[in-house]
Amino acid sequence: MKKLLIITSLSLGVALTSCKKADFADNYADPSKISVTSVEKQYAGFLKSNSTFVLPDYWNYFVVLRTTTTRYTQAVGFTNTDKQYVPGEAGISGYWNAYYGLLAQYREMQKVYSTLSAADQAEKRIFFITATIYLYDFTQKMVDLHGSIPFSKAGNLSTNGGNYLASLASYDDAATVYTKMLDDLKAFADELSTMTITSLTQTSLTNQDYINRGSKAKWQAYCNSLRLRILTRVSGVATMKARVGTEIDAILKDAVKYPVVADNAGNIQINVKDLNSDLTSRGFRSGLEDWGGNIASKAMIDHMNTNADPRLRAVFEAGDSAKGVYMGINQLDRSSLQDSMAGVARLAAYYNRSTISRNEYFPGVLINAAEVSFMIAEYHANAGNAADAKTAYEKGIQQSIDFYYDVRKISNNSIAPALTPYTSAEVTAYLAKPGIDFSLATTKDAQVALIANQKWLHFNVVQSLDNWAELRRLKSPSLVFQSDANSDQKLPPVRWIYPSSESVYNTANYSTVKANDNLNTKLFWDVK
Repeated sequence: MKKLLIITSLSLGVALTSCKKADFADNYADPSKISVTSVEKQYAGFLKSNSTFVLPDYWNYFVVLRTTTTRYTQAVGFTNTDKQYVPGEAGISGYWNAYYGLLAQYREMQKVYSTLSAADQAEKRIFFITATIYLYDFTQKMVDLHGSIPFSKAGNLSTNGGNYLASLASYDDAATVYTKMLDDLKAFADELSTMTITSLTQTSLTNQDYINRGSKAKWQAYCNSLRLRILTRVSGVATMKARVGTEIDAILKDAVKYPVVADNAGNIQINVKDLNSDLTSRGFRSGLEDWGGNIASKAMIDHMNTNADPRLRAVFEAGDSAKGVYMGINQLDRSSLQDSMAGVARLAAYYNRSTISRNEYFPGVLINAAEVSFMIAEYHANAGNAADAKTAYEKGIQQSIDFYYDVRKISNNSIAPALTPYTSAEVTAYLAKPGIDFSLATTKDAQVALIANQKWLHFNVVQSLDNWAELRRLKSPSLVFQSDANSDQKLPPVRWIYPSSESVYNTANYSTVKANDNLNTKLFWDVK
């Protein structure tokens, strides 16, 4: 059982990156020799399997995000170097392995669940539904990074009795995966709205579920908020527009049946409870700060400075030699000036250490209230409902401000200057700024651009993958990058390529997507 819990996977359900075929006998546990397990035990292992990609962790931030999405969104400023827009193999493989490790754990739980009687399946149905919701959150992220992925037939090595040849998984079309997720999540939302959980199962769920602590209401909100995210992501796809409008409208009109994350108290996140456990954010410090990964970009700092953003002092610290003035790295400057700003001169601002990177209680964010409000605002703006869009937009800004001030309150670090609380007058003045005031945006495109800017500010380095997805989809804010003259990849990519292990070990299936496996083939929802 222990072996199954620690094995990561690619499209098989085991790690293939550096393995030979002969290694499989050692890495695969004979099902007949595995100790007795249960849906509950598999569920706990499933949730835990990718926790370091939810809670801020060294590997995810330093290896995966630092050289990719945080730069592609200019959530950070960085020194221009050769081949800076080409994602590294280590980061791509690391995230790929983490996802397929999660999927392999899900398949194992699915296998155990399938052996139960009909009555026991009904009793434990809540475990299956909530696990699938969680899986789909990360499945969307994988599709948004790569496009088509192995999915419906992936992660089945254990189910197939260790036959790795039978477990080589074909690729599912990206739009098909999205449709599958939307279909299932809609069915789950309906089912959860009427589901009754027995006291015995409720106790077990509460003990195993460290995300929502067994709260069916929060899983409902997670389900419907994830539906909103997926629907919003495909809102520009012609063949899906009718579905998007119908389903979002149904969600927003029936908060009892289809609740969403409505306030920060209901945020879907992993909260750190015990610093002596392995569920902490201790890796955030080195992951974000090492090698200048926490330096502010000029684009983000200028936006916040110009509009007197109340989040500025909560999210950033002024450079050590900047005398309280917030400045960011300009991506069009020469490298020597960029290096000086961040290094010798120490003028560049950086992410607030006490709020963010050295806050060992920083939560692992999945979906939060501000994100949901901005999605609702975008829906209303596109539907021509400017008044409702403005209300949701301003609500999202307030929730974003509160989020960053609230996480500072739970911090166990005080290296940054004490945080002066924001005032209601500050927020009112911010909302009235020409670059913020929704009432001054008289066209749908202008309104959506304002919403996109707020998503960018709110996501920053905290929700980096979603930040990059939304920036690609909305093309706003409009960021300028220095062209890399020494690389074929002149500017940031629009997708990640597949890890090299796929072409080596899953060759036949990889050949079906090989033609699109480059950094500049847009995803199906990237239509603007």
